[in-house]
Amino acid sequence: MIIRSTTRAFLLYSFALMTLGCRNNPNSGGQDPAPVAQAYPVFKMETHTTVLQSEYPATLQGQQNIEIRPKIDGYIEHIYIDEGATVKKGQLLFRISAPQYEQDVKNALAVINSAEADVNTARLQVEKTKPLVDRHIISEYELKSAEDALKIKEAALAQAQTTLANAKTNLGYTEVTSPVNGVAGMIPYKLGSLVSSTTTSPLTMISNISKIYAYFSMNEKQLLDFSRTYKGSTVEEKLKQLPQVVLQLSDGTEYPEKGRVETIGGLIDPQTGAASFRATFPNPVGLIRSGGSAVVQIPVTINNALLVPQQSTYELQGKRFVYRVDGDKVSNVEITTMSDPAGQYFVVTGGLKAGDTVVYEAAAPIADGTAIKPDLKPEGQIYKDLN
Repeated sequence: MIIRSTTRAFLLYSFALMTLGCRNNPNSGGQDPAPVAQAYPVFKMETHTTVLQSEYPATLQGQQNIEIRPKIDGYIEHIYIDEGATVKKGQLLFRISAPQYEQDVKNALAVINSAEADVNTARLQVEKTKPLVDRHIISEYELKSAEDALKIKEAALAQAQTTLANAKTNLGYTEVTSPVNGVAGMIPYKLGSLVSSTTTSPLTMISNISKIYAYFSMNEKQLLDFSRTYKGSTVEEKLKQLPQVVLQLSDGTEYPEKGRVETIGGLIDPQTGAASFRATFPNPVGLIRSGGSAVVQIPVTINNALLVPQQSTYELQGKRFVYRVDGDKVSNVEITTMSDPAGQYFVVTGGLKAGDTVVYEAAAPIADGTAIKPDLKPEGQIYKDLN
């Protein structure tokens, strides 16, 4: 116990001598040394011409989506295609067994034969009666009656021919063909299934996908920006000013064919507050199918855009800030930017101006008024991927 007390007293005495020595050091002035300013990479804000890619989620539909439905009642006798098959206009798809229509054709033919015989007989009666009337052997009343009888027989023949045409038309409906070039969809009914014109589901769906329609929407603010950005007194004139648009597929790849925005809906949906747009893309190899999803990208060129790298900004409570350097002091400055980034940059619309100095990396927090040692980076290193 005596040894420990002696050691503790010695340590306290040594610490007191060191503290007294520091206070009596003439070079220290009796104050703590000033902290050394830390070096930070900085850059000067510059304006550039840039292209913004405005992105809009879209649903994809073929140029035509046609339901193939039977027009008669019957059983599916033959299916000539498979699901997903590419078909041509006029190609046979299904055959429906409907013997009653074959009988209708035979009956109509029999009626026509009978009606033709009646017409021939009535015509002979007219030809026989006319010379007798001319010779005043019989009255004109007999000729008039024969001619009226001929007209009645000819009308009956015309009616029979119409019945035959209808019967042949119905018989033709037993062969179901494709009305367009396209791709067949699902085939819910199999061989032997009973179908009719009132069947709920179609026999199949033929999608004409030589062109693909991408439907997307703009909210009211975006629609106003569009109207103000592109010149023209009509919607059609404004659409002509739009550049070709890009389609980003669901796997993140860019579709190789460019498209154009062709139509804008006339109304803003009161439920969603958005207007509908349609962009059309060629689909020569059938890569895109109806019912898919994608993202339409509309490029917008901005001249003299004030750009700040995304890594030079940070967010706080929904607002965006940068560290601006004034002399060698740092201040936190709120900025406003366009909603769509230009690649790895934001387009600044407020809070900064060209020539302002900004800290390049905003990951580490810096308090307002902190003194730093600015390390100015050349413009080529900051905006290298814009060239």
